[in-house]
Amino acid sequence: MRFAILGSGGVGGFFGAKLVRAGHDVTFLARGAHLRAMREHGLTIHGAEGDFTVAVKADDDVQRFGPVDVVVLAVKNYDVASVLPAVKTLLSARGAPAPGETPPFVLTLQNGVDSPSEVAAAVGEAAVLGGTTYISTAISEPGVITQTGTNHRIVLGEVFGDTSRISDRAQSLRDALAGAGITVEAVADARGALWDKLSFLACMSAFSTASRLPVGALRDNPAFREVFRQAAAEVLSVAAAEGITTTRTPDALVQYMDGLPAHMRPSMLGDLENGKPLEVEYLQGSVVRRGRARGVPTPVMSTLYVLLQPHAQGERKA
Repeated sequence: MRFAILGSGGVGGFFGAKLVRAGHDVTFLARGAHLRAMREHGLTIHGAEGDFTVAVKADDDVQRFGPVDVVVLAVKNYDVASVLPAVKTLLSARGAPAPGETPPFVLTLQNGVDSPSEVAAAVGEAAVLGGTTYISTAISEPGVITQTGTNHRIVLGEVFGDTSRISDRAQSLRDALAGAGITVEAVADARGALWDKLSFLACMSAFSTASRLPVGALRDNPAFREVFRQAAAEVLSVAAAEGITTTRTPDALVQYMDGLPAHMRPSMLGDLENGKPLEVEYLQGSVVRRGRARGVPTPVMSTLYVLLQPHAQGERKA
């Protein structure tokens, strides 16, 4: 398959490199020193399953990409709007599909539940496949992606139209990703998977970032465990009010938290400490706004949102 990777950081760089190694035609959108390093030395992955380097095609202008089958959108939520023109360009580059041919589509891999609708507003619902990913990676130096955990899992499926069965395009993409050594699951309705992840991430990232503490320093406190359970229940209640079927429960999310390494630090905490923008509007803020719209009280999540929202744009100048 022919892939365009928009966002060549930890997530896009890692999965894109695996696709290249498996023989797929992949072009990366990148800029600056990272782009120069990828062009000159290839893209190196330091991963839990071993290290490797692949020669890659990379550019800062999607007009030079050529036709693609799949656009993988791997930028942060707050950068989605800025790359939507590039998504539209790539989806139209192949021209009208032949009879029986699957039109090109975009796979969204952002945290939270907002990006599929944001992208669909620009390119149409039919062009959007929803996905979520469980991975901990980052650019450790230009041209180098380092994985800090062991997971690299993607769950993908339809979020608009017919969500009663696994679509052909979701299955085809699943097969391509699995063939590249990526742990991946195709589902009929990806909305549940997006909310499943949000039910933990929105809570844990908020508590850890607001307290400036890793998971282990929080979870042994019985008072914290109860408030965490309440926060998780709020997120799941909002999902239910929107008609979304999830597989998580508050108690299961507490159990999941107990299985994490004590030193685990959500990426939002690292972003705060490094003065980077936070995805607070797309995680905690989205839960609060959706709860308000559905008449679902979210007192714990609302408090966490108020604490984090002043830091949403990154380092504040005095």
